Amino acid sequence: MILCKIAMPEKKVIIRYPAGLHARPASLFAQLAARYKSEVTIRKDDLIINGKSIMNILLLAAEQGSEITIQTQGEDADSALAALVNLVEKSFAVEAPRA
Repeated sequence: MILCKIAMPEKKVIIRYPAGLHARPASLFAQLAARYKSEVTIRKDDLIINGKSIMNILLLAAEQGSEITIQTQGEDADSALAALVNLVEKSFAVEAPRA
């Protein structure tokens, strides 16, 4: 039997948001992740969680300055990863809807 390891796109990012990855940023992250079909995981230290679950994201206790690794797997993995990394790197700033 030959086992093939599928490479999953991943990127390390630093939490720069002053309050860390608390309720509001966790909610924004999970909502954005839910828009994609791909699986989304976040790794911090030895903890790996489902990136589509607000409660799991809060369990990371990722304070400002923490390094997390975002990993995606699925048909839209690259676009999901790019969007989630962008959200974190912009300190969870989102544009207001246009009227």
